[in-house]
Amino acid sequence: MTDPIELAASALTTLSIVLAARNSVHTWWTGILGCLLFAVTFFRVALYADVTLQGFFLITSVMGWWHWLKGRAGHAVPISRTTRGEWTAAVLLAGIVTGGYGWLLARMTDAYAPFLDSAVLGLSVVAQVFLLRRRLENWPVWVLVNTLSVPLYASRGLWVTAALYAAYWLNAWFGWWKWRRLMRA
Repeated sequence: MTDPIELAASALTTLSIVLAARNSVHTWWTGILGCLLFAVTFFRVALYADVTLQGFFLITSVMGWWHWLKGRAGHAVPISRTTRGEWTAAVLLAGIVTGGYGWLLARMTDAYAPFLDSAVLGLSVVAQVFLLRRRLENWPVWVLVNTLSVPLYASRGLWVTAALYAAYWLNAWFGWWKWRRLMRA
């Protein structure tokens, strides 16, 4: 039987992600609620990097909510492109988080798939920061995150979450397309 907390987390997070692809500020408060519930869900199945990730999402969702509304001299931040320097920093950050946190989890906990779980964490941090800053390139990073997440969650029996991340994969492609159109307009 599917856990009601997992179902509620999935519903709220799905709403948040659909709203993000549509460039809606309401992505943030719905995401906050989903994060709280997913933290409980992931803790129960020993995906500790994902628990940590939910805490990060919670903090950045509060920041994103404000930033999207008033982040540029009191005006909403426009969609823009990621610079080469930002990409370099993002790749380094994702690599350090994946290796360092994966090693830590492997050595000190009973974590399941610590390096894959940590890769989801590291890449999600990058994607979320890009989303917070309204960078177009958040979407291809989310495509990669979702590609890794589906088999990870399925391997832990989180079938609803795995199915939703497969749908999120499609939504990330849609978001990428939609934001490119909005940026050109």
